[in-house]
Amino acid sequence: MEVANNVTEFIFLGLSQDPGMQLMLFVLFLLFYIVIMVGNLLILLTVFSDRQLHTPMYFFLSNLSFVDIAYSSATAPKMISDFVSEKKAISYWGCVVQMFTFHFFGCAEIFVLTVMAFDRYAAICHPLRYTTIMSVNVCTILASLSWLGALGHSFFQTLLTFQLPFCNAQVIDHYFCDVHPVLKLACADTTLVNILVIANSGLISLGCFLILLASYTIILFSLRKRSTESRRKALSTCGSHLMVVTFFFVPCIFIYLRPSTTFPLDKAVSVFYTTITPMLTHSSIL
Repeated sequence: MEVANNVTEFIFLGLSQDPGMQLMLFVLFLLFYIVIMVGNLLILLTVFSDRQLHTPMYFFLSNLSFVDIAYSSATAPKMISDFVSEKKAISYWGCVVQMFTFHFFGCAEIFVLTVMAFDRYAAICHPLRYTTIMSVNVCTILASLSWLGALGHSFFQTLLTFQLPFCNAQVIDHYFCDVHPVLKLACADTTLVNILVIANSGLISLGCFLILLASYTIILFSLRKRSTESRRKALSTCGSHLMVVTFFFVPCIFIYLRPSTTFPLDKAVSVFYTTITPMLTHSSIL
């Protein structure tokens, strides 16, 4: 990947430039990160240690918990340390790695959430055939396709961005290396790359979100003939899942399904799908 590149590091502006605010954010996001780590690790340990939880639902939940740990770790440790650092710098290749891991685990989260919606649909709408539909082989294939799809997405996204030349601009108006803020620094025409980013990230987010909404709509219609207790349990389960999905997908669609323009609101919106959603997942989906 030979490109004209004079940049060896990038500088983050972060969420705030105010020292007092940065200290407060340091404490807040450190607490968030601890909750994410502890909550999702407990889920993983519980699922692996209890054979009664070796079911499709908990198989995908453990996948999701692992994704949340890795996904939040792609951005949170660097962001937290930057709150108390004088110079918020990241090397060029550090930025490449951060973007790749962020999009890899972020896309894996999208696909796993979508697969979990299919699992809920099968469990609620076809209870008698559920074990046949969601067999071990089917679960393994769905999980494998989710991870392979995420790998392809992330590789393509990162390659698109860093095949461009970066001349002198180093300051990224964000708290991590994401596509749009980094593309603003490229000293080349990024029109085609912007279109491909929308087709890659934006349409994946929108498409999966529409699939999720369709699956929950079908589930709601199927519940009309069920007992009150069955409806209550199903709505409780699906409602918590839908809340997590909304917190994750709506900000993603807002960020990625648009031309390469950045707004001051973007950093605050990004907090929802980089930190808030991984923190809520373990408490909401169970």
